[in-house]
Amino acid sequence: MREKIKVLIAEDSPVVQLLLAHVLNADPDIQVIGTASDGLDAVEFVRRQRPDVVLMDIHMPNMDGFEATRQIMQTHPLPIVICSATMKSAEIENTFRALDAGAVASVEKPVGMGSPNFDAMVGNVVQTIKDMATIHITRHRPPTYHGGPPVVTPRPGASVRLVVIGSSTGGPPVLHTILAGLPANFPAPVLIVQHIAAGFLDGMVGWLKKTTGRAVSIAMHGEKPLPGHVYIAPDNVHMGVAPSGAIILSQHAPENGLRPSVSFLFRTAGEVYGASVAGVLLTGMGRDGADELKTLRNLGAVTLVQDKESSVVHGMAGEAIKLDAASYILPPDQIVATLAGLVRLAQKSSSRETASGIFPPDQNQK
Repeated sequence: MREKIKVLIAEDSPVVQLLLAHVLNADPDIQVIGTASDGLDAVEFVRRQRPDVVLMDIHMPNMDGFEATRQIMQTHPLPIVICSATMKSAEIENTFRALDAGAVASVEKPVGMGSPNFDAMVGNVVQTIKDMATIHITRHRPPTYHGGPPVVTPRPGASVRLVVIGSSTGGPPVLHTILAGLPANFPAPVLIVQHIAAGFLDGMVGWLKKTTGRAVSIAMHGEKPLPGHVYIAPDNVHMGVAPSGAIILSQHAPENGLRPSVSFLFRTAGEVYGASVAGVLLTGMGRDGADELKTLRNLGAVTLVQDKESSVVHGMAGEAIKLDAASYILPPDQIVATLAGLVRLAQKSSSRETASGIFPPDQNQK
């Protein structure tokens, strides 16, 4: 008989504690072994009982979920899933602070049993706990950028005109490191697909914009990507690149069970930009984007993959490595330095910009 996943619920509301315990214990693979009403209790419970997963609220007395996450990840690291009740900007920002402190995922708290979305929210919490229970966690070391020389020296005449990034579980803190570390005059647009729970995207975009100082926005269909700007795929919509270089959004069927899909972004970017695109695949579960990163490398593009040691989950990146899709396997700080080294300085490329500011694809590099 398979051993159940042992879960601690850290939540200050007795009513929500009971609700969460009820829906989790209803699953035959999960057992709630305890509850904590504040962060201090959660830290002590983890020290004594060592659950498999912690479902962590943010706002609690004595010690909030952010600080509890930080302490647990420094002393007794294990998968922590942030469970947030509201999509208000301040709450979302705290959620991403907790992810930066080492939490591995975030889910919306299933409240309101009469809500038509209740079953879907419960299903998301249950599945996330099951997925995160399989992750091996080491002591948390926040990804940081310390500067330094690029790992790659661009070949003569080479110019990267677009950067595409795929990311999933554990990705937001790494994206923060990369975007914050890029130089202010970084001339290439950056397009990102980040797999994230519904309802958290606006908060993540706001958090990245506020904490990195970069222009970060949710992509819009038909817009022309501007140099140095960052565009993130909307919820439940594929993002890609049109032959004109404009962003396209698509409701095509999910790829690898996902929409937006990294595969869709990488494939369309390669079709348009060929060797002038840089592909980056970061931490995350599954294999989304791995095959298409290999295609990018075959086209002559530089492909960067996050290394296992710095990844929360070495799924997508690991699959890409198996396919020999990675030109370089690097930690986040070296990914930053390499991207900076690969892309022309803005003043050297200004003559190639169109009136809209986009770097047009070179047809002879496809």
